[in-house]
Amino acid sequence: MTSEYEQWLDFAKQLAQDAGKLIVEAREKAIFDRNYKLHHELVTSTDIAVDAFICEKIAAMFPQHKILSEESFPALDVNQLIEDVPVWVIDPIDGTVNFAHGHHHVAVSIGLFIGSVRILGVVYAPFLAECYSALRGQGAYCNGKKLAVSGASTLRNALVATGFPYQKTSLPNLIERLSRVLHACQDVRRNGSAALDLCWVAAGRLDAYYETVKPWDMAAGALIAEEAGARLGYFAKPQVVWPEAVNGEGLLVATPDLFDDLKALL
Repeated sequence: MTSEYEQWLDFAKQLAQDAGKLIVEAREKAIFDRNYKLHHELVTSTDIAVDAFICEKIAAMFPQHKILSEESFPALDVNQLIEDVPVWVIDPIDGTVNFAHGHHHVAVSIGLFIGSVRILGVVYAPFLAECYSALRGQGAYCNGKKLAVSGASTLRNALVATGFPYQKTSLPNLIERLSRVLHACQDVRRNGSAALDLCWVAAGRLDAYYETVKPWDMAAGALIAEEAGARLGYFAKPQVVWPEAVNGEGLLVATPDLFDDLKALL
């Protein structure tokens, strides 16, 4: 089965890089429209086009597999996700606001899980030319170089990343939590792409990351971080009924020595 998973990983890496070319071209030529879903969340025509491109390639190659994607299939029946069928989890552009404003912290995220197990993850940052990948039990890599977490062990010297929601109703609690982290740690980063933040924990560029995110934001990056030696869990009990493999509510990922202290702080 491992050889089959390796073939799936190779397919996902190539697919992510092909999708990345579409993203770069769209921004270089300024050929995208801006729209809003739920009246506040930015989505561009490139998000839609890249999502369709990725999903069509997966459906053609693996017609028996299921797809959970941010734009095409965001409401896939949760009950269908706990079967022993491979499920591809897609975020065509993680960091849409960054993409639209000319920033580089943008990524294509492609993960796959079966039942409750994350099998593979690929996160490709087209403007940085960095391809992060992991296959369960085989380590995490960026452009072929093996990754390892920073090994940070004290909160006072830790660089911690987080993100802020589009909906502002939860801001008071979020800001209070952020204040505790900022007072206890070295500094905080808000980069705008959960998938890349998770990969940066894997690469040792960040010591920890916490946020509530959707399945397509974390499915690939969570495995990459774990395979690089990070500890993954939750700073709050998840309320949303997603399989644990793709439940990003109250997500906390950190170096092993930081995890418990940061969880207590949050």
